[in-house]
Amino acid sequence: MSDSSTIFTGTSRYASDFQTLLERAVAIASLNLTQLNSQKTTLQGQSTALSTLNTKFTAVETAIDSLEDATGTSSYSFSISDAAIVSASLGDGAIEGAWTIEVTSLGSYTSTMSKGALPDVTDPATQNISSASSFTLTLNGSPTTIVPEDDTLNALVEAINDADLDVQASIVNVGTTSAPDYRLTLQSTSLAADTIQLNDSTQDLMDTLATGANATYKVNGMGSAISSTTRTVTLAPGLTVTLVGESDPGVAAAITVARSTTAIGNALTAFVTAYNDAVDALEAHTGENGGALTGQSIISTLWSALRDIVNYDSGAGDVTTMTDLGLEFDDEGKLSLNSSTLASVGEDSFDDLLTFLGSSTESGFLKWATDVLTGLLDDTEGVLDTTIDSVSDQIEEQEELIDAAQERVDLIEENLTAQMAAADALIASLEQQAIYITNLFASMREATRMYGG
Repeated sequence: MSDSSTIFTGTSRYASDFQTLLERAVAIASLNLTQLNSQKTTLQGQSTALSTLNTKFTAVETAIDSLEDATGTSSYSFSISDAAIVSASLGDGAIEGAWTIEVTSLGSYTSTMSKGALPDVTDPATQNISSASSFTLTLNGSPTTIVPEDDTLNALVEAINDADLDVQASIVNVGTTSAPDYRLTLQSTSLAADTIQLNDSTQDLMDTLATGANATYKVNGMGSAISSTTRTVTLAPGLTVTLVGESDPGVAAAITVARSTTAIGNALTAFVTAYNDAVDALEAHTGENGGALTGQSIISTLWSALRDIVNYDSGAGDVTTMTDLGLEFDDEGKLSLNSSTLASVGEDSFDDLLTFLGSSTESGFLKWATDVLTGLLDDTEGVLDTTIDSVSDQIEEQEELIDAAQERVDLIEENLTAQMAAADALIASLEQQAIYITNLFASMREATRMYGG
């Protein structure tokens, strides 16, 4: 609304009265606008509150996802008796078990270097070991044509590596800093007695520095060694081992893979935190002095969803409820985790624990909780998301109503200002005429008195 005190400026003695009438008329016309703005403020408060609740329940959903991850590979852990011999990592399909491994040889790579009799290369960016435009790289009797982009050692190395062979090309300086002597080196990428040669159609360019050999190791005390062309081997489903050092003869490193509730406990702790945060957010909109959503059906819907999640009961097995996992409620309805109870369940009934949790797509608590949260948070059909969208639409509609109401008030103010200005001008003119006539009669009376008329 415009500031009417700066719009109407009259000249008659009734100007201030006109100003007061204008302000009152505009104020009456603005009552609907004030109400619309109040309604918009209420909707904006609801929108902010809904966004906060969406954040809290999304955190619950994330915690449920993390709990599912904790039932997979992360529920396994391993120990190694001698980390100087092997390292390990776990992946999908890991199983519990114990293994021994004796590394009898780490193996080696075949390596070659360009011959010393070839042209000297002091700058690999401008010179090469041969003037040929194409080369033949032969690996274990299999030839491949190599065509560098230009006549430089850098381009030759790049072309060999781009050929995607089981060979790594690089450059080494066997001279000094002041008198460099750059050579081409080729090394096999597997642990094996490979043969590597590079030819420029007139001569072989490489000398063999070392012939490689397979890595060898023994598993679980077996008499014969296993050969490998790589130091990273699959020892069991989901168990990958990297050979780090050679064992003392006859001495094996022990690897043990076991399952524990550590990862599940961490995930449950995160769930407890997210759940309690959601409870706090809902409680802010309950009671006599509740927030913007007090009395709204969405609050009871969200309360019901939280209760449905934590009250899940599988109805079978040694673990049937979240309470069996160690989740406990206090007198304020907040959750906590009894780690001792969870650890005991892990020791006595790990399979029942996993059955109870299930998966988000098939069965168990995870499927139940995921479905409940999807009903709230789904982008197109979730109750919380659709409520947020509805309030957002209402705010947009309210803004349109406010704009229309403001236009009406502005028009009323403009018309009244023009009308009152016209009336004020007319009154001012009449006032001038009245003053003129009054003065005229006064002059006439004075003349009569003076001249005895």
